[in-house]
Amino acid sequence: MTERLWIIAAGLLLVVAAFFLWRNNLSAAFVTGTLGAVAWFLSYRSQLHRKTVNEVEVESKENNDEI
Repeated sequence: MTERLWIIAAGLLLVVAAFFLWRNNLSAAFVTGTLGAVAWFLSYRSQLHRKTVNEVEVESKENNDEI
């Protein structure tokens, strides 16, 4: 769920950056574009974190089953 929110935020910020670029407000376009990129990276980080947590839980369960 968190990943989806970050992706939506990244898309919205991209649209806003394009609007500012169209209005020739380059500094605002740069800031919103950068925030959009950060939102995308946070989405990717959230996805990796979820996969890592799931792998740790599986390994933990396997270790408990061996004992």
